[in-house]
Formats: sequence, C-alpha cells, structure tokens
Amino acid sequence: MIDFVGKRKFFILLSLLLIITSLIFVFTKGFNLGVDFAGGTEFVISSDKEVNINEIRNILSSIKSDYATAKIAKLKNLNVENSKLFQYSVVLKESLSGSTALKENLINSMKENFSEKNIKIDFLEFNDVSGYAAEEIKSYAWYAVIISLVLLLAYITLRFKFSFGVGAILALAHDIIITMGFYSIFNIEINVAAIAAFLTLAGYSLNDTIVVYDKIRENMKKLRGKKSIEEIVNTSINEVIVRSINTSFTTFLVVLPILIWGGKAIAPFAFGLAVGVVVGTYSSLYIASPIVIGWIKKAKVY
Repeated sequence: MIDFVGKRKFFILLSLLLIITSLIFVFTKGFNLGVDFAGGTEFVISSDKEVNINEIRNILSSIKSDYATAKIAKLKNLNVENSKLFQYSVVLKESLSGSTALKENLINSMKENFSEKNIKIDFLEFNDVSGYAAEEIKSYAWYAVIISLVLLLAYITLRFKFSFGVGAILALAHDIIITMGFYSIFNIEINVAAIAAFLTLAGYSLNDTIVVYDKIRENMKKLRGKKSIEEIVNTSINEVIVRSINTSFTTFLVVLPILIWGGKAIAPFAFGLAVGVVVGTYSSLYIASPIVIGWIKKAKVY
C-alpha cells in the first residue's frame, strides 16, 4: 500500500512552490490575451504560394505603420483539389469593427500587394472585437468562473460535509492557478476557448475528487473507531488510485493529439485540458484529501 498521507507535507510544499511560481509569472509576465479579451482584429488568409512572415508584416506596415506590430503565425497547410494552400493568422491591436472603409481598404490593399508578387490570397476568417466588447467578454468570463466555483462548493457541501467542500474548492483553486501559470509560462493565448477549458477542468477535477471523497466517506462509516482518519484516507486513496490514473491517462491520450495536430484555433482549449488533467488528478490525491484530514482533526468531528 502506498503511503500517500505520510508524504502529504512534501506534496503540499510542492504545490505551494508551483502556485507561487505560477503567480509570479501571471503578475510579472502576464497573459497572451486573444482578441476576445484584448480587443482588435484577427483574420486568417490563405495563399497559393508559401509566404515569409516578414513579407506579410512589410505589406501590412506599408498599408498602415501601426500594423507593423501585428502578431503573425503560420497555420496548417490545406490540401484542396490536388493543390496546396498556405494559411496564416494575423492579429492587429486595432479593431476595425467601427469602420467598414478601413476593413475594405485592408483587404483590397493586401490582395493588390500580393497580386503584384504573383501571389493570390483569400480571407478565410475575419473577427473584429472592440475594446468595449472585449471588456464585456472578460467580465462575463470571470462571472462564469466565480459562479461555477460557488455552485461547486454548494454541491459538495450538500453532498458531503463542509470540510469536504472546502477541500474540493481549494483543490480546484490550486488546479486553476497552476494551469494559468502554464498558460503564462508557455505564452498560450487566453481566449474564450481557454475559459471553456478552465470550466471543463473544474468539472473534471471535481469529478475525480468526488470519487476519492465518496470512498473516504464510505470507509469513515465502516472503519470508525478501528483506524485513524489518516489511515482511513490513505486506504481510500489506494482503493481508487488505479481508477483515477486509468481515467486520466485515457483522457490525456485523447487530448494530446488534439493539442499537437488540432491547429491554432483549438490549441488554447486542448492545452488547458492537457495540463488540467494531470494537475487535477494530482490534486485529488495529494491536495484535496490532506485538506480534509486537517479540517476534520481541527474541528474534532472524527
């Protein structure tokens, strides 16, 4: 039998180190905010010939000097009717949503400039978000996360005891903070898809924690007076660990190919799930359960 509880101080210290590191990156480096939250213009172009990213930047800056700061990335190539199309994503800080003339000028100027180089381009996607809309989306995203955490706390408290609810919410906060840290460290874009990943992570992590808590509650009834709370929790974790690891490993195997080959659009979502599955499983075993031990011993309810 693995002694999970006996090593809880080490893992709590490890988690504190990861949380502190994550917060340092979040508050110093910040996030790579997508158009959804920062505002601006994002579009995808396809070309019949491969184009250098600097060439795209030069054309943009010739249209307007402010466009020189655009974020440009090469996307996956498309194979259409035995021909290859090259895709590029462009993000401008300026929103063109308030001016049809600016938008048309950008599209026509880019097509003309590339045409002079004997390159045909098409605009596949065009997404404008004003500064006001971006702030509104950001506010709604925060509301969604906070309301979800409150509802999860209420659900756990009703189903178990308050001590279990606190453990579950602290484990969830642990998972979200560390996952946010990974977004900052690896400069992964934070957009609506990333928020969806955080909410999915919350549900997944909670489900894993509930499995452990169910087993602890069952064993507390069965072994009360025969074993200490530490022994009961340790026994419970050992009884569910195979199930937890198998579920997490299977989920990770599904998410990993999406992260590698899914493309830019789904990458923020897949990245959050990939990190979250690992961190969520870890917290269910090493964070949520030790918190319950501490709370139960302090409240003297066992």
